[in-house]
Amino acid sequence: MSGRQPQSRERIIMGAADLIRRRGLAGSTVRDLAAHSGAPLGSTYHYFPRGKQQLAAEAVRFAGELVTRSLERELEAGPVAGLRAFLALWRQIVIDSDFSAGCPVLAVAVEEPPADTDPEAVHAAAEVFTTWEDLLAASLRDHGAPAGDAAQLATLIVAAVEGTVALCRAKRGIEPLDAVATQLETLVTTAIGR
Repeated sequence: MSGRQPQSRERIIMGAADLIRRRGLAGSTVRDLAAHSGAPLGSTYHYFPRGKQQLAAEAVRFAGELVTRSLERELEAGPVAGLRAFLALWRQIVIDSDFSAGCPVLAVAVEEPPADTDPEAVHAAAEVFTTWEDLLAASLRDHGAPAGDAAQLATLIVAAVEGTVALCRAKRGIEPLDAVATQLETLVTTAIGR
């Protein structure tokens, strides 16, 4: 494999993640995903022979890993710092895209895959959400939250942030994210006894 192939493959994945976060998966054909990344359609099928679901799954994993790395880094300072960074990341994405982009993981998760396909992308979305929840729950436990409460609060954080990003896009304003941020921080500080 030449040095150019991984770059082309990665460019297609990055382009797919960007288009999915803007249009959703159902609103994007393989042709659209290829065009958005600037790749020839043939290259897209070369790298992703199983088609759209395979490419979408890779795009979800790529986007998920970017957030995961940021979350891991910020959680080193504790769950409040991690929460703030998680919220700041989504705030920046929504504002920078002028409320036209959200989370490709959520976009894939809420769409029903065609009945005749393997829901590979939905499985990838579930894996990403679980990773984020596990990271948050571990940090909460490490800072004094009871295990059951930590797991539930981590799920609430991921669900609230993902839902709030959708609200921000629909309302074309950042106020829902700011309101949720305040409430989530209160819940986190209470859970860890601070």
